[in-house]
Amino acid sequence: MKTLTKLLIAGVAFVAYKWTGPTFDPNSLKGARVLVTGASTGIGEKIAYHLAGFGAQVVITARREKVLQQVVDKCRNLGAQKALYVAADMADHGDPERVVKFAVDQLGGLDYLVLNHKGDMPFGMWDGDVDHVRWLMQVNFLSYVQMAKTALPSLEQSHGSVMVVSSLYGKVSAPLLAAYVSTKFALNGFFGTLQHELVMQRSNVSISVHTLGLVDTESAMEMVKEFSNVPAWPAGEAALHIITSGVTRQTESYYPWFWYYCCLIRDWFPYLRDLGIRNLY
Repeated sequence: MKTLTKLLIAGVAFVAYKWTGPTFDPNSLKGARVLVTGASTGIGEKIAYHLAGFGAQVVITARREKVLQQVVDKCRNLGAQKALYVAADMADHGDPERVVKFAVDQLGGLDYLVLNHKGDMPFGMWDGDVDHVRWLMQVNFLSYVQMAKTALPSLEQSHGSVMVVSSLYGKVSAPLLAAYVSTKFALNGFFGTLQHELVMQRSNVSISVHTLGLVDTESAMEMVKEFSNVPAWPAGEAALHIITSGVTRQTESYYPWFWYYCCLIRDWFPYLRDLGIRNLY
């Protein structure tokens, strides 16, 4: 009975927040200065296109320069006030700071920093490769920290926001992705702590952490191709969800929405939780 009561209270609170929370105004993004990482494909690419359609000024980054040029051309056709790219490798310790400085210099400041990039990872039992864990931690976590640190002064001036694209794997451990899961837990821990500290310092900067389920990007579908029963959700919708949640300065969001409840009850029945996760694989 107590469990049912807790679920009902949580459900009412969540629905009430969604109904009474701030409303997204697309016009607020007209002329907004935005840096989007991991924007050559997948969710990052879709985010760039949405922002372009809203009339934002966009700088995108990823490793592949030719693909970035194509995305920039499409952003301009969709209505971006300005669209630029800078090729970078987030495994290079100097590139995260260089990219932020490029965006600030070219746009005259930043209103939004969208951290979305991620490194490739093998799908399988961990084989003891510590070097790969270290490399992925630099790409998926430490570079996020570097970019946020470099962008904070500009975001403070503009009352801006950082949007951190995380994953359900930052909330729940799962087999076959040890290195990747560790980076997502690190993201949630660091930026969740930074949220508290910025509020305590009465900073103008907001941080939104976005927890995503499986999205139908090419890289994600390739990774789970052996598991045909796993549902995937549209990358375009996920991208719009990230933008609307970040612009309305929500501290945390979930896409699809029902993952909120999965995370809510994850520690109530640990045996059944772990059994269910393993049976998926």
